[in-house]
Amino acid sequence: MVYAKLWFVLWAVLWTVYFALDGFDLGAAFSAWLVAPAGGERSRVFAAVGPFWDGNEVWLITAGAATFAAFPPVYASLFSWLYPALLLILFSLIARGAALEFRGKSQSRSWTAFWERTAAASSFLAALLFGVAFGNIFRGLAIGPAGYEGTFMGLLNPYSLAAGLLFCALFLYHGLLWTACKVPGDPARRAGALAGAAWYVLLALSVVFAAYSWASTGLSANFLARKYLLLLPLLFGAALFASKALLSRGLAGRAFQASFLAIAPFFLTGFAGIYPYLLPSRLDPDLGLSVYNSSSSPYTLGIMTWTVAIFLPVVIGYQLWAHRLFGRPLSWEELKKGGMY
Repeated sequence: MVYAKLWFVLWAVLWTVYFALDGFDLGAAFSAWLVAPAGGERSRVFAAVGPFWDGNEVWLITAGAATFAAFPPVYASLFSWLYPALLLILFSLIARGAALEFRGKSQSRSWTAFWERTAAASSFLAALLFGVAFGNIFRGLAIGPAGYEGTFMGLLNPYSLAAGLLFCALFLYHGLLWTACKVPGDPARRAGALAGAAWYVLLALSVVFAAYSWASTGLSANFLARKYLLLLPLLFGAALFASKALLSRGLAGRAFQASFLAIAPFFLTGFAGIYPYLLPSRLDPDLGLSVYNSSSSPYTLGIMTWTVAIFLPVVIGYQLWAHRLFGRPLSWEELKKGGMY
């Protein structure tokens, strides 16, 4: 059971890292039309996420693979019960990836504009749908004796839609800060100004969502039982306010780092709230899928633990190398010369 608990933590961390990393390129993509109305400026915004987005997707694949290997019943249940909803997320991610790659394959302005619109729309949809999905998980699914007893439209409940809006606001702020520190010129100035305004929207939605969660879900039970877990939402608030303070001082890069640090405790707060469940049931807690009734054998989890210990540092090393290589803002001339983005 120690391995099962360890893999719940790893499962939560993998999803958290994915959202912290992919969140900025999702937000940068669907805010590009706000900060860069001119075609050439907008191309710089999309070019700024070009070297990173596919590397960030590695964490999504890893999180999905960890769910499949460590908690097979959870993986099977998700794709049995929520297949249409998961397909929508998949299609939005496919459209986003195709758009980011195809936008630079022709010099035609209409071609580029079409794929940039596709990237913006699919990025927003992905952020919204991820929020709705995890909102339903945090709220608890309608899991009964016969399995999932809800409907597809039932997933679009007020709580999950509030979570979707919060995800969009979080990624919007994160993406605007990325644009402000990675894209030189007017787009950076506009992104910084918009990020300052988006921060207040994010703060308001965070407060509303926290109150909604306290009143309508069982997320608070673990925090009342284990007071030390309250450190997570406190860290989220502290990092969020630190990010705003740094942005007000014109330190967009530092503000982005603080935003990154805010996303981590935000998601870990949700995962800490549902523990020991991965798919809680709002109908009957005993019917939820937890680390106790859905984990793989200790032998399997042991092998997976050693595999992660070997290969996870390689993935982290690649990410650090990529961010160091593209650490400074690249001019449009440099990006065009590279022939990629």
